[in-house]
Amino acid sequence: MGRPRTNDESVRERLVACATEMLATRPRESLTVRALAGAAGTSTTAVYSLFDGKDGVIAEVRDRAAAGLFQELSSVPSGADPLADLLALAAAYRRWGSTHGHLYTVLFGGVQSFDPSGPVGTEDPVRPLLAAIDRALEGAVLAGDATAIAVSLWVSLHGLVTLELAGALDPARAGITFRSTLRALLRGWATPAASRELRDADPAP
Repeated sequence: MGRPRTNDESVRERLVACATEMLATRPRESLTVRALAGAAGTSTTAVYSLFDGKDGVIAEVRDRAAAGLFQELSSVPSGADPLADLLALAAAYRRWGSTHGHLYTVLFGGVQSFDPSGPVGTEDPVRPLLAAIDRALEGAVLAGDATAIAVSLWVSLHGLVTLELAGALDPARAGITFRSTLRALLRGWATPAASRELRDADPAP
């Protein structure tokens, strides 16, 4: 009987899937080459031949998670109302995080940080949010520093999604809590006229 192949696509996908699970449910330090290979039913040689080691696997998991969130947010169409765009992007962010809980935990659980003041790549997952904030500032519906607005928005998004994934929010009211929190946050940054519109408008369905 020949030796099992260590460099085919199925082994690669098993390693990525196992690394995603391990990063989402255990301390990062517990992800060793030996533990990963054992979980994927392959050899340590496969980890090195396919990814050049543990860090390569982690980078692949992170890149896939970032690309998935970017695609979800990029699919949200831009309209004439920047605040409506931001609320739609927030909803898309929540939808992706709720649907891909393991990947969300990997992406924002310590493997990748959030720094809107640094350089933003063409497929950075927060790029659509930053672009919508810029449009809102240019349209004079938000007022303030773009980086400060982005950080406060992401802190709220991340906190709400993390609590929902952990089961800490009442499932029957999670959507209402999410929408009301985001609308209140945007009102705090909005210009007076835009703030009144947000306050008077019905919550998104």
